[in-house]
Amino acid sequence: MSDTTPHLFSTPLDALHRELGAKMVPFAGYSMPVQYPSGLMAEHHHTRSSAGLFDVSHMGQITLKGARAGLALESLIPMDVLGLEFNKQRYGLLINDAGGIIDDLMFTNRGYADGGQGDLFLIVNGACKNGDLAWIRERLSANFADVKVNYHPELALLALQGPQAVTALSRVLPGVERLVFMTGGSFRWQGDDLFITRSGYTGEDGFEISIHAGAADEFARLLLAQPEVKPIGLGARNSLRLEAGLCLYGNDIDTQTNPVEASLTWAIQKARRPGGEREAGYPGAHIIGALSPINPQTTAPKSIKKRVGLIAQERIPVRDGTPLIDQQGATIGVVTSGTLGPTVDVCIAIGFLPTALAVNGTVVNALVRGKAVAMTVSPMPFTPNRYFRGPAA
Repeated sequence: MSDTTPHLFSTPLDALHRELGAKMVPFAGYSMPVQYPSGLMAEHHHTRSSAGLFDVSHMGQITLKGARAGLALESLIPMDVLGLEFNKQRYGLLINDAGGIIDDLMFTNRGYADGGQGDLFLIVNGACKNGDLAWIRERLSANFADVKVNYHPELALLALQGPQAVTALSRVLPGVERLVFMTGGSFRWQGDDLFITRSGYTGEDGFEISIHAGAADEFARLLLAQPEVKPIGLGARNSLRLEAGLCLYGNDIDTQTNPVEASLTWAIQKARRPGGEREAGYPGAHIIGALSPINPQTTAPKSIKKRVGLIAQERIPVRDGTPLIDQQGATIGVVTSGTLGPTVDVCIAIGFLPTALAVNGTVVNALVRGKAVAMTVSPMPFTPNRYFRGPAA
């Protein structure tokens, strides 16, 4: 009998995960740790109280280099790239011609976005990275052939998250504590180049560390030797990001969802909105730009659905794919992510509802195994974010 099991890639920390007793599962084409022996709840609480180390090496690291790198990236995303200062980072959305979201990403200006040698560093989702790379190269080939698009499989990516992350990492890399939220910098460790941003996807203070794959295992072990740090798997990463109200690509956003429907218009800066100095100029701009609230002058109707936060009125977890129904039992929406929030100790979810119902305080029902579970539309994040934006005044 032939083996039909799909081939899974391994990250540079695979041996370490197994040594630590991780339960490994397929994720984005990789064998990844979903949890360690302490369990998801303990890992979640440890990250909120101390510092958790995540292996996110499955994600894609891409650079755009060239004098017109900033203009090139602006031709693909509705974010202000040219106005981004040196070593500053932003959240971005790769958009298709229909206004749908191909992927969400982080990008950092490591050089000059216009004039001089541009160097833009992108981190994209693991399941999307091959498609993203092909899309970027194809779209830039005609008008931005001078911009070099490089994928970096030689790099690993670690995330150190939690209120004690800065204590642990600055002990290993003095000076990293000077970074603030959504900034980055270059560091050296035992002869290896590291690029570190003060960011992450848990709602906590923390860092993402791009390091050569060959040095990742030793560096991860050094971090785990710090008293504040424990290894954290994908399970707790998911519950942490959900409490923080952050989207999971493929669940909460996809190619059938535009940024207005996804409640992500905050990520589109004024310069790229209708009436801005560099409005439009990216795929799907005519569709996204016509929608309210990105274009307050439009006479077009608002988007027909909107991403919302939901809190269950009973202690019943409501999982992704669960229908949202009205009082008559008609389907009016869907839950796209849901779990028991370990920090808030209530069942929380993200979902989509008609815009008219996407108002805080609205009560709808989730149909869970034939039972109607009342859920209240609630603001996100579900637990306050604790990003480090600088010393208190």
